[in-house]
Amino acid sequence: MAASPALLSLTPAVSRHPYLLFSPCPSPRHLRLAAPPAATPSPSPGPSSSPGPGPGPGPGVFLSPRALSQLDELAAFRYEHAFPHGLLTVRALSRGPGDDAVAEALVRLLASSFSETVRWAPAQRYAQLLAFVIRRYLHERRGLAPHAAVLVGFYRPAGGAAAEAGGGEAAEGGGEEGGEDEGEMACTAEVSFDAVGAPGAPPTPTPPLDFPYICNMTVKTQLRRRGIGKQLLKACEDLVVKMNAKGRVYLHCRIIDQVPFNMYRKAGYNIVQTDSILVWLSLQKRKYLMSKELPQVSVVSESSAKDFDDNILPS
Repeated sequence: MAASPALLSLTPAVSRHPYLLFSPCPSPRHLRLAAPPAATPSPSPGPSSSPGPGPGPGPGVFLSPRALSQLDELAAFRYEHAFPHGLLTVRALSRGPGDDAVAEALVRLLASSFSETVRWAPAQRYAQLLAFVIRRYLHERRGLAPHAAVLVGFYRPAGGAAAEAGGGEAAEGGGEEGGEDEGEMACTAEVSFDAVGAPGAPPTPTPPLDFPYICNMTVKTQLRRRGIGKQLLKACEDLVVKMNAKGRVYLHCRIIDQVPFNMYRKAGYNIVQTDSILVWLSLQKRKYLMSKELPQVSVVSESSAKDFDDNILPS
């Protein structure tokens, strides 16, 4: 089954955002499953019906021992960094319904982040349309674990000063929604580990699909300029190493975004290829494809992120 028409039609517009690079998911024929999920009857829709729950493993799906081990690794993954002003915890969004509330908060975060760049009157309606597209996109990406992962970061301010850090929204994406008091949802990023989890139509220049790829990084507006973005990048790299993926990781950076570019260079990323000037014909900004060789150890070196700037620009 191909990606949804709504997602395909909006991909060029969404891809113009420097951090949100949504693209269609690969066809299910790429999934390495021993048996397809068994069909499960769904109740007939009614006036009070709500969107279906997030994807789960599903009955009749058989994963290899390595894939099962990687699922366990994703479930156990935690990346923590203590700032003077608070604590950041990054984990993977799970496939099961237990994280549906967190996924919905993540939809709002991504839609809000992208709509910041919209300067025309119906921006609110555009954000609603984005939320619909992102919700469907996340539903598909969650089902690709362990070949891809959506990371979510939660922030707890030092001394419990939640109102100061999050503008009175300290529990969004955490608290009862996450099953425990994780804190305020602060950031997100997406990592694909191999060709199965790679985006179906990645931005140009096209990265090698069988190598890890980082995209869709954003930090909540009220929490920017606090070093959260660089720690989110480190969390992505740490997870790539823990998942035993190939050691070279790729990402994109728009040429006009000098601050993120400097951050990536200081983190050890080098330019592999530059977009053709012809991408302007599709109303997109030219981009660099950048890559970095990760150390083949269980923990990413602390020096990989030393002294580089936050990768999220305020609107």
